[in-house]
Amino acid sequence: MTAQDLADALRGRLIVSCQAPPGDPMRETPTLVRMALSAVAGGASAIRANEPEVVAAIVRAVDLPVIGLWKDGDTGVYITPTVRHALAVVEAGAAVVAADATGRPRPDGSTFTELVTAVHAAGALVMADVSTLAEGIAAAARGADLVSTTLSGYVPGTPKQTGPDLDLVTSLSAAVSVPVVAEGRINTPEEAAEALARGAHSVVVGTAITAPTALTARFVAGLTRP
Repeated sequence: MTAQDLADALRGRLIVSCQAPPGDPMRETPTLVRMALSAVAGGASAIRANEPEVVAAIVRAVDLPVIGLWKDGDTGVYITPTVRHALAVVEAGAAVVAADATGRPRPDGSTFTELVTAVHAAGALVMADVSTLAEGIAAAARGADLVSTTLSGYVPGTPKQTGPDLDLVTSLSAAVSVPVVAEGRINTPEEAAEALARGAHSVVVGTAITAPTALTARFVAGLTRP
């Protein structure tokens, strides 16, 4: 799939993130595959999935682009942190590899540019997960095929927010020529539509669709407020 093919397939569309955190009852490959199939049945245009085994199973099950990643660790750069992780995701069949493109050091000392080069050589595309405008501009300059706001609010030094960082979506859309993907804390269809209105090429939604444990906890917390 070329970058243009992917852009055409995702323009104005929904990408559903089918993931579950460690220890969650949903974190098993057959369940995540069924989650992806449910997203496809609901009209999703692509799936975002974590870990090579899960990516490979979802690639076999759905006829949509799969954006794969490999989370390793829980601090620092942990979304597809090395070239080795990225190539494993490509080997699993992902059309796109999502990777941390912040300015933080990678655990193996490699650079984001090296990851992009390796993924492109292997025949896949790269989605840069960023937290700031400067990071998004740098990622696009280094060859990323898409830039996503995934890490806004999750990296030390970026402002904490309860909703999506729509200002970052607006800024990135005006600053880079590659598609900008809105991701992170998008909780309602109205917020997703607003992201498109702010210039997002497409929108990723995860927790609000695919995380029953987190959604249940939200309701429980709401009922216990004074």
